[in-house]
Amino acid sequence: MPNKGNGGEAEKYVWTQTLDDLEVRVAVPPGTKSKEIECAFAKNRFSFKLKTASGEPRIEGEFYAAITPDECYWTLEDNAYVSCFLQKAKTGAEWWPHVLVDDPKIDTKKVEPENSRLDDLDGETRSTVEKMMYDQRQKAMGLPTADEQTKQDALKKFMAAHPEMDFSNCKFDGVSGASPFDASA
Repeated sequence: MPNKGNGGEAEKYVWTQTLDDLEVRVAVPPGTKSKEIECAFAKNRFSFKLKTASGEPRIEGEFYAAITPDECYWTLEDNAYVSCFLQKAKTGAEWWPHVLVDDPKIDTKKVEPENSRLDDLDGETRSTVEKMMYDQRQKAMGLPTADEQTKQDALKKFMAAHPEMDFSNCKFDGVSGASPFDASA
């Protein structure tokens, strides 16, 4: 079962994730200094240890999937734990069941993705989502969608441009909402 951050717990660390990145938090002895930390990121491997007599905690292993090492970093927080920030190589692609292949897995089917904001989307995707939201609101109010409104407007314009034609007995497929002959429209 994923934790609140869509991650899990391993023997020596806890982790969270988004579709783009991971955060691995390793508890260290109180008073640990940053110069005592040795943390290395490679495309497919992770290594963490303290430069102390025990060297603990020591974490080493192969990542579940590739990361982008140049986009990864770590910080020592409150001299009590180290946060390692890892950028997934395939951003937006998948939820990881575990960080390192030998660690316990979470059920990725139970992951709860964070809500996206329209600002996070690229222009084309944002435009499509806004249109879908508009169409959904229109349908809920019993009004025509954007496409239906465009068709109705084109039909009304055509009819106005051709007053000599009699449209009174015509049926129009794909144009819902008010009839072009409806005096109230």
